[in-house]
Amino acid sequence: MKLQGKTIVVTGAARGIGQEYAVALATEGASIVACDVSDCTETVQRVEAAGGQVLALKVDVADAASTQAMAGQAIERFGRIDGLINNAALYGQLKSSKFEQIPESEWDAAMTVNVKGIWNASKAVVPAMREAGGGSIVNITSLAATYGMPFRLHYTTSKAAVIGMTRGMARELGKDLIRVNAVAPAAVMTEGTQAFFAGKVEKALDAIKGSQAIQRNLVPADLAGTILYLVSDASCFVTGQTLSVDGGTVMH
Repeated sequence: MKLQGKTIVVTGAARGIGQEYAVALATEGASIVACDVSDCTETVQRVEAAGGQVLALKVDVADAASTQAMAGQAIERFGRIDGLINNAALYGQLKSSKFEQIPESEWDAAMTVNVKGIWNASKAVVPAMREAGGGSIVNITSLAATYGMPFRLHYTTSKAAVIGMTRGMARELGKDLIRVNAVAPAAVMTEGTQAFFAGKVEKALDAIKGSQAIQRNLVPADLAGTILYLVSDASCFVTGQTLSVDGGTVMH
């Protein structure tokens, strides 16, 4: 049980990869704070079925007051915060279009949730991590940023910003023994990906698979090991890094 005694906050935990992260972390002994603007009942059921403890909270990461309240409730329930998985993001809701035709409101929404949301959640939990003597923040970026995905420039740009935030935060927080890393997945087989590519999902996934060294599509369980590594003490001297989990599409 690599995470026994640790409390991990997971944003965007109601479904998809966020839910998988919560279950995988609980399986390794972590207490989970499952956060989402949507209902987390299914996540709670899965975490509890895995033998884990979980606190489900309705949290809007775009709202600083909401994330601050989350941190307070997490401390009240579990007494500490050791890790944060910044997974919440606008993804399937963003439409494909040429960059000059993206509505300004949609551009702003992507930046508010995907970039400001990470800033808000991180600000909320860092004081508790300092109190605990350290911690680990894992930001979820995307192959869109490392590869340069066209026709959804708002999404691509927001996820590229996450990589810059990760590096800057890692340098600021290293003195507090708080590590900050990012994970860049390829398109994962989730409901969000179905919505993201809409009627072209099969064609898109085939194209992504064809560009990989490992030629199958990514599933949520494929990300669990990387997440566990980054929040556990196994990665205690790793910070400021972006780990691609994309089957060998982008090789650094």
